[in-house]
Amino acid sequence: MIPRYTRSEMGRVWSDANKYAKWLDVELAATETLAEAGVVPKDVAAKLRANAKADAARINDIESRVKHDVIAFTMAVGESVGDPLAARWLHYGLTSNDVVDTAQALQIRDAAQIIERDLVIFGEVLDLRAHEFRQTPQIGRTHGIHAEPITFGLKIANWFAENQRNIGRLRDAAAQMAIGKISGAVGNASHLGPDIEARICQRLGLNVAPVASQVIQRDRHAQFVSTLALIAATLEKISTEIRHLQRTEVREVEEPFGGEQRGSSAMPHKRNPVSCEQISGLARVVRSNMVAAYENVALWHERDISHSSVERVILPDSTILVDYMLSKMTTIIGEMRVFPQRMMKNLESTHGLVYSGQLLQDVVEKGMPRDEAYKAVQENAMAAFESDTSFRDRVAADARITKYLDPAALAHTFDLNRQLRYVDAIFDRVFGAHRAGETAHEKSAGR
Repeated sequence: MIPRYTRSEMGRVWSDANKYAKWLDVELAATETLAEAGVVPKDVAAKLRANAKADAARINDIESRVKHDVIAFTMAVGESVGDPLAARWLHYGLTSNDVVDTAQALQIRDAAQIIERDLVIFGEVLDLRAHEFRQTPQIGRTHGIHAEPITFGLKIANWFAENQRNIGRLRDAAAQMAIGKISGAVGNASHLGPDIEARICQRLGLNVAPVASQVIQRDRHAQFVSTLALIAATLEKISTEIRHLQRTEVREVEEPFGGEQRGSSAMPHKRNPVSCEQISGLARVVRSNMVAAYENVALWHERDISHSSVERVILPDSTILVDYMLSKMTTIIGEMRVFPQRMMKNLESTHGLVYSGQLLQDVVEKGMPRDEAYKAVQENAMAAFESDTSFRDRVAADARITKYLDPAALAHTFDLNRQLRYVDAIFDRVFGAHRAGETAHEKSAGR
């Protein structure tokens, strides 16, 4: 991944230096486990632990000649030991993917921990802003058209709940990836045996694959990359919403705009949602990587190498991008400007049309036949919409409506607070119930 989208901590996870260090961790775990079992001399295992080094530059130099990364690795590490008799025990009983796949699991474990932390921090910001705007009225939109009132906090609560599901998905997928295998070239464990395999994996903090070929089966990787794609999709969903709400004619929300930031080389007035657009674009990359991960599942027999080149790209790129996107969106949500007065102005812009559903329900409840009620409400709504006049005034003058609803009942129909009366109850379902006498916002602030 290009440096523009690579944060330093995640970048280190996928560096050549860290990859080879993880390979060495696997090799040394195997040697020490075999020493405990009496297969490798204990002094040799100690010497390897003390002297073995994985120099990325040297490994890459050797690979340029031998054209095999694991052989280049074992040659370079063997050189660093300085004792050929001790170095001969390096890679004993192992095949390339015993090292590569098991070490990859260690890298993914580290990457997943970073992303989980990102998700938790993002959730905390969503929690705070949802409660900040818990009772801020906003028009809900369906098909892009004004529907019924919601609150902006309710919209953010929806994002929070989805983020919590993503945390659960990531944990499940990461657990499926926290798997090692030391079962040899075709998975039959003929050289070291299942007990040694399990002990090596345990030493590395990994579970052992119950069965494998030469490689860990790639359905696990597909699940992991699918989860990253879902996280990216959530972020794109939020960024798309903010982009729509930032439109000039809407202007209910605006992503942060720095003091020296410039929006256009030609139009100085522009304040464009460029960060949200960036997230929307990067989500496409992560989603496309998911397709490649699924195509990696079908390999020939006990192993081919077609998946390897793909994973050198999609695993670093997907984790790096999701880490970047989460950090970016956390800043956007935390610092975005919200315009409650504009939200209310937009809500009221159709002169009460957004209460048509409540009106329909109320007159039906009072005894008006539903089809007759729908026609009466719709006729008034269409007339008010086309003439840009008050829907409430029209229905108040319609005898078909007033036969069932007196002025007090009509006032109740057009009461915004009635529309929003269950917001607290929904918040309690999302964030947990608050104590009697305590508002949901006070509960959140006291966490």
